[in-house]
Amino acid sequence: MAMVNEGKSNSILVSGESGAGKTETTKMLMRYLAYLGGRAATEGRTVEQQVLESNPVLEAFGNAKTVRNNNSSRFGKFVEIQFDKHGRISGAAIRTYLLERSRVCQINDPERNYHCFYLLCAAPQEEIEKYKLDHPKTFHYLNQSKCFELVGISDAHDYLATRRAMDIVGISAKEQEAIFRVVAAILHLGNIVFTKGKEVDSSVPKDEKAKFHLKTTAELLMCDAVALEDALCKRVMITPEEVIKRSLDPQSAAISRDGLAKTIYSRLFDCSDIVLHLCLHQHRLVDKINNSIGQDPTSKCLIGVLDIYGFESFKTNSFEQFCINFTNEKLQQHFNQHVFKMEQEEYTKEQIDWSYIEFVDNQDVLDLIEKKPGGIIALLDEACMFPKSTHETFSNKLYQTFKSHKRFIKPKLSRTDFTIGHYAGEVQYQSDQFLDKNKDYVVAEHQELLGASKCQFVAGLFPPPPEETSKSSKFSSIGSRFKLQLQQLMETLNSTEPHYIRCVKPNNLLKPAIFENVNIMQQLRCGGVLEAIRISCAGYPTRRAFFEFINRFGLLAPEALEGNYDEKVACKRIMDKKGLKGFQIGKTKVFLRAGQMAELDARRSEVLNNAAKIIQRRVLTHVTRKRFISLRKAVIVMQALCRGDSFSSDNQARWRCHRAAFYYKRLKRGAIVSQTRWRGKVARKELRKLKMEARETGALKEAKNKLEKQVEELTWRLQLEKRMRTDIEEAKVHETTKFQTSLEELQKKLEEANASIAKEREVAKQAIEEAPPVVKETQVLVEDTEKIDSLNVEIDNLKVSIEPQGKDSTIVHIYL
Repeated sequence: MAMVNEGKSNSILVSGESGAGKTETTKMLMRYLAYLGGRAATEGRTVEQQVLESNPVLEAFGNAKTVRNNNSSRFGKFVEIQFDKHGRISGAAIRTYLLERSRVCQINDPERNYHCFYLLCAAPQEEIEKYKLDHPKTFHYLNQSKCFELVGISDAHDYLATRRAMDIVGISAKEQEAIFRVVAAILHLGNIVFTKGKEVDSSVPKDEKAKFHLKTTAELLMCDAVALEDALCKRVMITPEEVIKRSLDPQSAAISRDGLAKTIYSRLFDCSDIVLHLCLHQHRLVDKINNSIGQDPTSKCLIGVLDIYGFESFKTNSFEQFCINFTNEKLQQHFNQHVFKMEQEEYTKEQIDWSYIEFVDNQDVLDLIEKKPGGIIALLDEACMFPKSTHETFSNKLYQTFKSHKRFIKPKLSRTDFTIGHYAGEVQYQSDQFLDKNKDYVVAEHQELLGASKCQFVAGLFPPPPEETSKSSKFSSIGSRFKLQLQQLMETLNSTEPHYIRCVKPNNLLKPAIFENVNIMQQLRCGGVLEAIRISCAGYPTRRAFFEFINRFGLLAPEALEGNYDEKVACKRIMDKKGLKGFQIGKTKVFLRAGQMAELDARRSEVLNNAAKIIQRRVLTHVTRKRFISLRKAVIVMQALCRGDSFSSDNQARWRCHRAAFYYKRLKRGAIVSQTRWRGKVARKELRKLKMEARETGALKEAKNKLEKQVEELTWRLQLEKRMRTDIEEAKVHETTKFQTSLEELQKKLEEANASIAKEREVAKQAIEEAPPVVKETQVLVEDTEKIDSLNVEIDNLKVSIEPQGKDSTIVHIYL
């Protein structure tokens, strides 16, 4: 309500070391905010549902098991939940920071890679066959650690849950299929092993197994397998004179392979690419979530929840730990500014008498890291720009630049390591991979290969760079980009009202009900909690404006508020009357020491309790006196009657009358009750009777309706049979007429044939009589006889065929 009424945005910063519960705390906060700002579902998915379901999606692709935590966030996340003027969720946006890219290709035992790889290997059988997957131990990027499963967690169940969450978030089935195809391609890409080729310093796939994974990777990425092999094993060098194609040795080819895998995965996950200034980000996972949820441009207030990595210090600390601890230094400075610096600035503004309180300020550490020029990040970028720079030259540059800095320490037993004194303790960093991990550029061959992929999703991950980018240097600093992201985050946090949640890890065994006191105290000290308590106790933790103070505690000294009074003087009189010491009166506020507000509240409660007791006492006195007066009047009347003729007949008659009237009223009330109950019984009996009659009537009506339906059905059947009989008779007459017509035609033909035969006989006879007496055989008569016989056979066949049809029609007639 305060956010809606005041229109001021808020932010919640969840901090703590790895495994302290930051991610789970953030999810509980988001569920609570979604409950408070939820709304009835209108069309499909609501904003709050999509915000909540974005957590399992981001955890699947951005979380992994580490030594300290089974579900460690390997990226930073800032969720902006936007609210409308009524306090309802109207939009949301998710920003991510610094995904740990190196984990894709390299993990330590007993850690795991990102969850999505193991979830895909535990997918249903048809999915495994489609992507040609197997157990995680068969893949190089996963079998570097012997930990493949987590106790109490089913990867198969989590895979289905992740797919459901992706549906709710708004990622289509086609996009999901493309995403997991890319994940499977990364696994197959890691299994491509290289060996020496026929040429000098050349490399080729080692065996048939490597060629199988190469072909599978090309199929999943929808690119040419030969082109993929060339992109991994060769480099193109463009000179003014010619284009030279140079082969890579097996080690360089493996580095090229790992670089491609990290680039694909980071582009699949990341939400923005500041250096390339690309506008085609719709294929990245976080951007799809943001586009699906949608942002409210009219929102005036928001609540931001920051879940970012905690302070890390391991045996081996590389560039990732350097950036993570830099982030925590920034957040600690924000905490210092809000809790300490702003506190003391307000003391100065109110012009109260106070002594400066010393606290640990980490501004010098931030200057050491990010100052430009001369900071560690600036020197790292400078070293990355020179081709001949190595981690040794970079370390020597640091030693020379910061040899007198109190926060920078050069280890005695190492020539390339360096130590920084952070607010949470000293951390020794190994600089051997700083230069490689700070360089963020895409190999031109990889860009050209995947940019031309037949898969629109994969091609969208590698859009063509702008002309100015392609003409300039390919180098892009991850450290500088991360510094810019942190600066933008700090600007957002400074524009909101911050609230801090410090997560404390009770033990390193990951078991409940075990508290390691030394470890907990160290976390409280590193998080600045103990320092905040010390500052709060040393300063004035409670302050109230004059008007608020007088309005609440003016009843402690009513005489101070008589007539026209000055608020400042009245506040001082109230404090003096109660004997409080150590407080301060500023220009507009009263500043109280720790515990003084509780003491004033106790005094106020005491005054209010006493006032309540006085009011209760007066009310009870008034009620008791009123009752006493009424009783006294009754007694006086009774006494007057007794003093008169108490045994007179009138009094007796009145007493009998009163007794009889009382008995009559009781008798009348009983009779009325009895009559009422009897009428109710009779009415219930009548009601049951009516219900039975109604039930019987309903049954008769139902039987009547049934019989009517049967009559209608029989009538319809009778009409149908009549219609069928009429149709059959008509068909019979038609067929009979047709056959008779055919028979008459045949008879006419027969008569014509007989006539023609007779005529031919007469002609033949006349010819014989006129012909000379020469014996000569002719076949005329035989042929005519054969024609006659054939016509007779045809007539018989027609008669035979007519008789069955007549029988059939007779049978049909009998049946009808």
